[in-house]
Amino acid sequence: MKARCLAAALALTCIGPTVIAADTISATHVFPASLVYSRSFLEFVKKANEAGKGVFAIQVRGGPEAIPMMEQPRAVRDGVVDMVYSACAFYAAQVPECDAMSASTLDGPTARKNGGIELLNQIHQKRAGVYLLGWVDSGIRFNLWSTREPKLDSSGHIDIKGFKVRGHPIYQAFLTNYLGAQTININSPDLYTALERGTVEMSAWTQIGLMDLNWDRYLKYRILPDFFSTDLVILVNLKKWNALARETREILQRVAIQHETDSLQGLQALWKQEEAELKKRGIKTVAQSPDASKRFYAGARSASLARMKERMEKSGGLENYDRVVQLFTPF
Repeated sequence: MKARCLAAALALTCIGPTVIAADTISATHVFPASLVYSRSFLEFVKKANEAGKGVFAIQVRGGPEAIPMMEQPRAVRDGVVDMVYSACAFYAAQVPECDAMSASTLDGPTARKNGGIELLNQIHQKRAGVYLLGWVDSGIRFNLWSTREPKLDSSGHIDIKGFKVRGHPIYQAFLTNYLGAQTININSPDLYTALERGTVEMSAWTQIGLMDLNWDRYLKYRILPDFFSTDLVILVNLKKWNALARETREILQRVAIQHETDSLQGLQALWKQEEAELKKRGIKTVAQSPDASKRFYAGARSASLARMKERMEKSGGLENYDRVVQLFTPF
């Protein structure tokens, strides 16, 4: 009997170290997996899992088919999922400072270096109960894209009266408050059908990704100047983050910071390729006059920051307003 107990004890001792579970992290992404931005996030997951092999594993549950895109920020806050790749503007009603990132004149690595991301991380923890792991896929700007050629007024400024314009949380304040557009709110997975049916004739979208979604079949005009910035972030539920092993947190943070740089460089190269291809496909460019372009760009920035200020006042004050503006939109 004693011999059997000793043997059992030795067996448990031998297998003990191998049965300790590594950290597991569930994740979702707001866009379909076929879109360039989701592919970038999945590349981050691949690099993180390789770096953390035996320490942790990120398990991707899917995209908007798993959790609707606009519900994912709440899902990570509530712990339904551990990690989410989302646009900051999707939850700007809860974290108003996200508008500074959308209107930013900088990119992720620069905001990491100047302390902007760390400040926004502290704000995210306080307001939303999430850890801001990184601002990735930055440096890509937005354009207005149209199915028909828009007119310019006597000053060379775009006139979109009469256009059916798609609205969106990222640029809604700019479209309505500055351009005076009447908007229709449609999520990106539904825009192809809206363009096909003529429900929408104009939409803001990033410089890249149009062909991934086949929107170039209908959108034939790109309006300059570029404005705003991609505000794509990786969030981790704060309780989950604090419960992860120290080594897990260190690896995740290191890989995320590297991906901030890698994704910036990769998407800039991709934009050059897509710009040339869109031109081949017959996409025409409509450029506003230099003066109108300055007013257009300034209007986008001021509309976004005005909304941020209003929301901050309603949700506890302007404690970080000046600092956030200084760090993310210094010019």
